[in-house]
Formats: sequence, C-alpha cells, structure tokens
Amino acid sequence: MSKAPSDPRLIGFLLLATTILAWGLNWPAVKVLLLEWPPFFSRGVAGVAAAALLAGIALWRGESLAVPSRFWLRLGFAAFTNVFAWMGFGTLAMKYLPISEAALLAYTMPIWTMLFAWPVLGERPTLRGVAALVLAFAGLAVLFSGQSLAFDETKLIGVTTALACAILFAFGSVTARTPIPLQRFGLVAWQLLLGCVPMVIIGLIFEHPDVGALSPRGWALMLYMTLGPMAIAYVTWFGALARLKPAAATTGSLGVPVVGVCAGALFLGDPFGAREIVSLVLTLAGVALALRREPPLVE
Repeated sequence: MSKAPSDPRLIGFLLLATTILAWGLNWPAVKVLLLEWPPFFSRGVAGVAAAALLAGIALWRGESLAVPSRFWLRLGFAAFTNVFAWMGFGTLAMKYLPISEAALLAYTMPIWTMLFAWPVLGERPTLRGVAALVLAFAGLAVLFSGQSLAFDETKLIGVTTALACAILFAFGSVTARTPIPLQRFGLVAWQLLLGCVPMVIIGLIFEHPDVGALSPRGWALMLYMTLGPMAIAYVTWFGALARLKPAAATTGSLGVPVVGVCAGALFLGDPFGAREIVSLVLTLAGVALALRREPPLVE
C-alpha cells in the first residue's frame, strides 16, 4: 500500500530535503557576497529581514507573537544554539580556517546529536544510525581529503569556534522538542530576531561595513539569503525535527556540504571530479540509511 500524503515521516523527509538544498546553495552565495559585505553584518541583516518577513506571515495567518514571560529564557537559549551559534561561530571559524576545514568540523554535529539524544531523549544509538554516520562521514572525508587539517596555535580559535558551532547546534536540535507555546512561523521569527540582532551589532562595532557597497548582484544574493536559507530553510528545518528523530535529521543534513560543493562547481567553477562524485554517493547513502523507516514522532 502506498504511503498517505500526510505520513509525518514522508513530510519530514521533504522538509529536510528543502533545508539541505537551501543551505547547500547558500555556500557559494555567501562566498560571493563576502566580497562586498563582511560575514557577521551580512548574516545578521539577512536574519533580521527574514524574522520580519516571518513575523508578518505569522500575523497574516492569525498567529500570536506573544511570548509568555516564563518561556523567554528557553526561547533565548534556542535562538543562541540554533541561530547565533550556528551562523555566528561558524562564520568566525571561517576567519581562521579554510572553509573546507571549518565545514568538516562544523558537520561533526550528528555525532554530538547522537550523544545528546541518549541522555536527553532516551534514544540509544542504533546499529543503523552508527552505520549511517560512518557512511556519511566517509563521504565528507573523501570530499575534504585534499585539504590538510594540520593543527597549530594559530588555528586554536578556528577549531574551537567550529566545534562550538557543531556542539551547540546539535544540542539545540535535541532540545528543540521542548515545547514553546508559539506556532512555527512565530517561533522561527523570534529565534532569528534574537539570534541575528547581536550579529548586526557585532558587525557594526567590529567589521565597520560599508552599507552602500552592495552591487545589484550583492542585493540579489542578500535577497536569496533572506528568503531561502534564513526564512524558508529554518521553518523547514524545525518542521523536519518535529517529524524525524534528531539524529536522523542531523545526519541527513550532512548532504548540505555536498550540495555546496556541487553548487560551487556549477556556479563558481570549483573542482568537481571523481572525489566529489564518490563523496556524493557515500554521503547520500548515509542520509538514505538514516532516514529509512524512521518511526513518526507526531500524530
């Protein structure tokens, strides 16, 4: 019998696929955008704009944006782990590491998710989950095999912030199931606002951006970053987390750097050969194994 269209696991898979595509395509977009605007300021401005857009959609849908006072601390922590840590620490890591090295460390998050899910959610690591991680990380290892991870003191900040990005985002993914009494658009809008306003402030203080420096291409990339990776992808990411186990969702997100490399080859002329093809096959095999026969977690 075919699956019903309302199958939570199928919907979760489609939401996760949307997230992977939007975040993956953002890599070459950011690479080009950073030629015109600095990282913290550009990420922060796009996030604040996306927050305003999602808040408007929430109000148009009749959703309340009011947050009960006892949930502000929980909401602030969610914004810190899911938005500021992921984008802010990840961006800072790229100042001290090549993008490939920062990405390899940032995408260790499925390991941390699996470890956190055991004590927090009582989800013991399964053989299938471990096998999926092995396949996916084998794909990433192949993808970045041409890069040296030689460590010295100058990389301490980069390695630390990249690992903090991975660990905190993984913890946020696990604890995202703790209910905050807001519907999804309002919840994502608040997290983006609380996570991105500090980035704008940090950018203004330390990066001194030239606000008028954006070319028409830069504005187009800012529009994409606002609508795609910020607005749509965060909504679909939290939607996927509500329907798939956190370990499966974060393992599935390992497809993001593969999409990023393929997009870089297509749009920016980055290398794409046997290494990238083998990586794509291994990583997607791990993603497919992680998502296979996941039990639905919502009615």
